[in-house]
Amino acid sequence: MLTQREAAAACGVSRSTIRRRREAGDLPGAVSDETRGWLIPVDDLLAAGFRLNAPAGPDATAASPAGTGGQRQEQQHGLGDVAALRAELERVRQEHALTVAEAEHGRSLAEAEVRHLQAELAARVEHIADLQQTVRALMPAPQRTELGPSVPEQVHGHPAGESEVVGGERSRWWRP
Repeated sequence: MLTQREAAAACGVSRSTIRRRREAGDLPGAVSDETRGWLIPVDDLLAAGFRLNAPAGPDATAASPAGTGGQRQEQQHGLGDVAALRAELERVRQEHALTVAEAEHGRSLAEAEVRHLQAELAARVEHIADLQQTVRALMPAPQRTELGPSVPEQVHGHPAGESEVVGGERSRWWRP
């Protein structure tokens, strides 16, 4: 992944060219990073028709001494390989950093959802208790004990609210 500036330098074009191509949708894998700005995948640059130029060594423009032209070309080729490997390493590092950031973000979203669901569950349990208390208050005194506890619980291996047919009649299991 290259920044827009790095992508422009690598392709030999201006940053505005990279920006316009990104905005036109020619670089679909581009992602915005809070610290580095827009990050452009090298594959997207190649797919968009850009040609990457490996940076030349410091003596690429210097005249080669007699008899060492082939050796100098091999050294420059070696520098190109090193630059390509460094670029690949940086791309992998950035990809890894984005993956880690996405995983952390997903984890924090999941934790927030858990907290939200726990709060909602607690509110519903409280609401059920209030409703049961209201029903008890409206029932005649002898029947109040038949209603059961104020909060549903699991009894005799039956989940709260699960019904069972007993003597031809459907009954609910609540722990008294």
